[in-house]
Amino acid sequence: MRRALGIAILLFQLGAIVYARFVPARYFCWAPYDSQNDYLIEVVVNDRVLSRDEIQSRYRKRAKGADNRSIQHIKDIITGYETSYGADENAQVSLSYWVNGGEEQSWKWPRH
Repeated sequence: MRRALGIAILLFQLGAIVYARFVPARYFCWAPYDSQNDYLIEVVVNDRVLSRDEIQSRYRKRAKGADNRSIQHIKDIITGYETSYGADENAQVSLSYWVNGGEEQSWKWPRH
């Protein structure tokens, strides 16, 4: 019984690692910290540009910074906030980011 449980756990972990290699977020991967992402978050709520302190308070992430997890984690934080606490505020969010020092990419909320 213990052997079967041990094998099941290892197979689950292997499946999660394989799955994580094919999706943007790396939540179930053993080595999720495989990229360096510099980012800049800008937010406009009711035609007012939020300050860096307001953005940090809103998302619990600095408005400008670096993260060594998949950039999808920051997108998920923004999406989570904007679909729950900020759902009635009609925020316009712009995320600019650079993965491993590459070219600038952008992502916006709400998604069109």
